[in-house]
Amino acid sequence: MANDNQHRYAKGLFGLLLIAAGLHLPLTHAADQEDDDVNTAWQETALQLPAAPKSENLLPFYNSGTQTFSIDKPSVSVEKDGSVRYTLVSTSASGAKNVSYEAIRCESYEKKLYAFGRSDGTWSTSRRKEWDRISNAGANKQHHVLYTEYLCDGNTVAGKAAMITDRLNGKRSPFNR
Repeated sequence: MANDNQHRYAKGLFGLLLIAAGLHLPLTHAADQEDDDVNTAWQETALQLPAAPKSENLLPFYNSGTQTFSIDKPSVSVEKDGSVRYTLVSTSASGAKNVSYEAIRCESYEKKLYAFGRSDGTWSTSRRKEWDRISNAGANKQHHVLYTEYLCDGNTVAGKAAMITDRLNGKRSPFNR
């Protein structure tokens, strides 16, 4: 009888060990995934400034009443880091132009200014290195319009650069939001 109880105890203990081992595997796997997430934290793609925009390549997308905003078609790129980069040209009602090279991160609803365009076609890089939350308030809603209607589909990039420029060029309908 004692031998029988020892046998049942050993079987029960073995069963518990199997269950514990089974529970440990998913936890170990989850810990490995957390380590992978730490190792693959978002990393910004290195900056490469595009050529200066040409007026024949500008795709207007928003008019605030005081300014018209356009994107330089050849400058649009979808980066490995998930951001969409582009050259923005804002033209005032009096004809003054401001040129900037920027990016939007669909995942986080943020924008970043990389450089300002000079009249001689060169760039002056921005000293500000941070990403800023996009605003939907006030007269300058150009980034929100880009985010919601052209560049992003929810929190993901809305296709490759060619699809985005087609949408900006009116060949595809902007998203209805």
